[in-house]
Amino acid sequence: MSAARGTPTHCPYCALQCAITISLPATPAGEPLIAPRDFPVNRGGLCQKGWTSAELLRAPDRLTTPLLREETGTRPATWDEALGRVVATITRLRREHGPDSVAVFGSGALTNEKAYLLGKFARVALRTSQVDYNGRFCMSSAAAAGNRAFGIDRGLPFPVTDLGRAGLVVLAGANPAETMPPLMGHLTGPGTRLIVIDPRRTPTAVAALSGGGLHLQPAPGTDLALALGLLHVARTSGYLDTPARATYRRQRTAGWEQAWQRAAAWWPERAERVTGVAVADMRAAVQLLHAAPGAYILTGRGAEQHTKGTDTASAWINLALAFGLPGTAGHGYGCLTGQGNGQGGREHGQKADQLPGYRSIADPAARAHIARAWGIPEADIPGPGRSATELLEAIGTEGGPKALLVFGANLAVSAPRARHVTGKLRQLELLVVADSVPSETARLADVALPVAQWAEESGTMTSLEGRILRRRRALSPPDGVWTDLEVLSALATRLGRDRAEFPADPDAVLAELRAASRGGLADYSGADTARLDDEVPLYWPVPAGSDGTPRLFGRRFAHPDGRARFVAVDHRDAAELPDREFPLFATTGRVLQHYQSGAQTRRVPELHRAQPEAFVEVHPDTARRAGLADGGRATVISRRGTVAARVRCVATMRCDTVFLPFHFPGDGSANALTNPALDPVSRMPEFKVCAVRLEPA
Repeated sequence: MSAARGTPTHCPYCALQCAITISLPATPAGEPLIAPRDFPVNRGGLCQKGWTSAELLRAPDRLTTPLLREETGTRPATWDEALGRVVATITRLRREHGPDSVAVFGSGALTNEKAYLLGKFARVALRTSQVDYNGRFCMSSAAAAGNRAFGIDRGLPFPVTDLGRAGLVVLAGANPAETMPPLMGHLTGPGTRLIVIDPRRTPTAVAALSGGGLHLQPAPGTDLALALGLLHVARTSGYLDTPARATYRRQRTAGWEQAWQRAAAWWPERAERVTGVAVADMRAAVQLLHAAPGAYILTGRGAEQHTKGTDTASAWINLALAFGLPGTAGHGYGCLTGQGNGQGGREHGQKADQLPGYRSIADPAARAHIARAWGIPEADIPGPGRSATELLEAIGTEGGPKALLVFGANLAVSAPRARHVTGKLRQLELLVVADSVPSETARLADVALPVAQWAEESGTMTSLEGRILRRRRALSPPDGVWTDLEVLSALATRLGRDRAEFPADPDAVLAELRAASRGGLADYSGADTARLDDEVPLYWPVPAGSDGTPRLFGRRFAHPDGRARFVAVDHRDAAELPDREFPLFATTGRVLQHYQSGAQTRRVPELHRAQPEAFVEVHPDTARRAGLADGGRATVISRRGTVAARVRCVATMRCDTVFLPFHFPGDGSANALTNPALDPVSRMPEFKVCAVRLEPA
């Protein structure tokens, strides 16, 4: 193994993209070492996951050779044999059933280059419309709400460091103390208060209370009603009538009266009955928002992963616009992106309805631009395909995919109704999974392809604040391991495309991405490798010759008239509510030591020891009624499946709610319970609320 010592790069996990240095000891058998760098978002700090990230590079079950499934099990194969089987099966299926019989599933963990080339591979090499990615499970509701309110979707339209100067930050459905701990340093400084909206008393909520802030604890699935109630309090208390706020709404927004007509029906007592949040707490929250010298409202997955997630995000945006926050110095609205490249991953073409540069695949001008960039007729670009959940559900149906190529996703754990999805994957004629470890999905694969990890390849990532970052190769991958770009290039060539169309060099792909994104909402044309290597802070849009845009909306929003849009929304119930048979709400989330499906962090001994198994948090009274005791075993049952979990009695839990982390596979898979019902706009599944009951194991 060869390596450059002391390589500056970024953490492989969340969208905060903390800056690190990875170093190799002099001895060949030495373990890579991680050290934090002084960088604006992490300021020399790391979380437990970041500190231990090098251990994954030495995972004992690392995939280092392609695996083929036979009737008797899996066996090692050469790359030539593995790719030959993939291409032969794809060719047959396309001939017999058409191009949409082959589907592609990507990830918000892929670099910008890989996300771009994956979308191009699907549409040019495969000619399929069936491509989507796991960001549909993460950011789609916030993205849809941001687009319709502001005309553009960038998670944070300002640098993270701006938050450190705020007087108040409202966090709706976010728990950064566990999901991205270094961010807390920007949220808990002198003079900053937090208001946390969450059904659980999370570590973030504890931090809010200890700093003189508030924790509002609504029933799962009622965040929209709470946002409407807060807007009602703000209007009827006269807080929105200041000259500055009234002028802001008049000059910089549209649709206020229509939005208020909906909110007018949500007097605080009505909101209290639906949410369980006391009127006094609503009034206290709005008074803090009114009086704060600088205020930000941020949403996370807890507010967004619902069948009404887009409308819920819109309701929080409405509250921010009513107070004149977006685009005003020292104020703002944003959403906290989760996956490492959750922002860049949704900008460059691996989403079912998008082309590079955050262009709509249904826009004739966008299609013409990308056709020129790709050197193909515009008519050869397929139209929009199915969203992630719908794509998986179509497997085994007439006209549904018969082959699926998965890059960077662990659907057997992360998808809603996970065991049902596992059954769907088994119905495929061909499942190809490119991964570095034998994840639960890779173990189902007909062809498993071993690919490089984060420190073994170069590329770019886009952080939650829209900053384009350079990921640098620090060491060579093990013998026999390819990069995802090499896999896509080889497959495309075998499918008849010219190798020059699908380069395996990340810098060559970035050059093409820059040209393809030019003029789009997410314009990366000025993000050249020299500036990225020098760590020039480049926030998109960064047109060629520009220094980028660290703060959006200072003068105008991205709609043609320059105005932001209030969107009239109303509360509606979750797709499934508790009843006599299933009397409790279940909600899911993350814990400090694990990340996403856990395929990586469960292989790090320190992290696994800290959180080795699935658990369910439940109020002690609720546990007693179900015949459960703290530390005992429980079965959590929904209409879709069961989960075996260790009981944790937590006195601050709502009596009607239980919580499960979603990082665990098999009997502990929380997503075996979740409801695949979809938001009609974003196609987001309802991960955050379903009806369950508890029984002793």
